[in-house]
Amino acid sequence: MSGWLDGYVALVTGGGSGIGRAVADRFVTEGASVAVLGRDLDRLTEVVRHSPDPSRMHAVEADVRDSEQLHRAVAATVDRFGKLDTLVANAGIWDYQRGLTRLGAPELSATFDEVFSVNVKGYLLAAEAAWRELVKTRGSIVMTLSNASFYVNGGGPVYTASKHACLGLMKELAYELAPKVRVNGVACGGMNTDLRGPEALSMKERSLSASFAKKRPDAPPPPIPLHDSSTDPADFTGSYVLLASREQSGPITGEAISVDGGIGVRGFARAAGGDHL
Repeated sequence: MSGWLDGYVALVTGGGSGIGRAVADRFVTEGASVAVLGRDLDRLTEVVRHSPDPSRMHAVEADVRDSEQLHRAVAATVDRFGKLDTLVANAGIWDYQRGLTRLGAPELSATFDEVFSVNVKGYLLAAEAAWRELVKTRGSIVMTLSNASFYVNGGGPVYTASKHACLGLMKELAYELAPKVRVNGVACGGMNTDLRGPEALSMKERSLSASFAKKRPDAPPPPIPLHDSSTDPADFTGSYVLLASREQSGPITGEAISVDGGIGVRGFARAAGGDHL
């Protein structure tokens, strides 16, 4: 590893599984101390226990939809490690590509409120809780975006809209917090992660990785030019390290690095999505 984050302190929301956990582990390996934030303290405790260096990882229980809890999480991070250099805004849920025509009006309304509350409001509230400490260190925010921040059919209309919103939020905050705080994003593609769905669609316990496990051995994951959607989250973490490092990306803000395996050059699988209507 590069040691690009020696002495850094980071707070990772949604750090209990998937890309959040992978980023937290990678940051520790690169020399950082990391607070992992999530709603399941038992899961977070396991993440810390299996960390590359448990002495440099700290579990913080909080819900990203609750501003007071996020402020306490930032304070707990600073109390434990002395400062905050990087916020990784990452906690999110997926709508499992539930299309408009498969949603009744009450489901659609409830799903919108829940997905946007976690995926967009959660990022904004985390940034509000952290920016004061980040100004002190001339730190950065790295947001987990998605191929759905740029392209259609990476989710249903609710998820796609939420990730487009996150892209706009990232750019707006990059302007508002410059020149003291850099704000960038990593637009990830498909991966084998424990991504959950909305409670509004009874998908809280549905797991993307479990869905892969249930498939027939001879049924390949959806193809992506450089990999497929069974790729381990650890393979996506390098861009987070780059963007967190002042020394390596000091002039970069308002940018989204696409780490999607080439989805943007794949072309359309189908000309239209409504042939079944």
